[in-house]
Amino acid sequence: MRRHSRIRTGWAAGAALALALVTGCEGLDDAPSAKDGGAPAAPDGRAVSPLENPDGTKPGLSPVTTEADRAAGRKIIEEVSTKGRGPKTGYDRDEYGSAWTDTADGVPLARNGCDTRNDVLKLHGHHVRFRAGSDCVVVSMDLYDPYTGKDIAWKKAKAAEVQIDHVVPLSYSWQMGAARWPESKREQLANDVLNLLPVEGRANSVKRDSGPGSWLPPNKKIRCSYAVRFAQVADKYELPVTTADKAMMLKQCGA
Repeated sequence: MRRHSRIRTGWAAGAALALALVTGCEGLDDAPSAKDGGAPAAPDGRAVSPLENPDGTKPGLSPVTTEADRAAGRKIIEEVSTKGRGPKTGYDRDEYGSAWTDTADGVPLARNGCDTRNDVLKLHGHHVRFRAGSDCVVVSMDLYDPYTGKDIAWKKAKAAEVQIDHVVPLSYSWQMGAARWPESKREQLANDVLNLLPVEGRANSVKRDSGPGSWLPPNKKIRCSYAVRFAQVADKYELPVTTADKAMMLKQCGA
């Protein structure tokens, strides 16, 4: 049985307990629409490889560098099916439940008394400070953004400087089949830490709802890792990707 079959069983059990964006740029050879970069990897301990983080509960996204690991990444990508991108008709963020809800069953960190956004900031941030009297609401932190390779000293007063990226954008998922899912499964995708990364706000705004065929992180060193994470999410939720997206994902890992 394939790995994602076991995960689907977990999703079904979790669902039984309970009951954004516009199209990005088109056409891309091997570079994103943003300016390319070769930023350094995060210092040790601040990020892990997606190959060592299949559920997304460890911080950061470190480069996949060895040929053996790149081959392992290609194997994950190869398992993802393909189809054409459907229409965006009917898409609305509300179709994925309340934003950053703590009550999405079947995903890590759910129902812990803290909303998804703050859970993700706590997971990936360093030197995290909370609102007085709270162990949930993050008001400042240091973040290493894997997409740009930048260190960001973030404060809640300028919240937009860091945004939570859905690795597989919600609108993309809608066009690739999520429109036919029960809302409980869409809510899981929207709040699953495997599909969430805090990144520089401007980079996230440029990405919009693009697939890997039309947007890749400016930091070239992280592109294979990004492709693997995209595939891990697609595999877990049985989401196909476009043929162009899959080809670009494989290319980032040396195919």
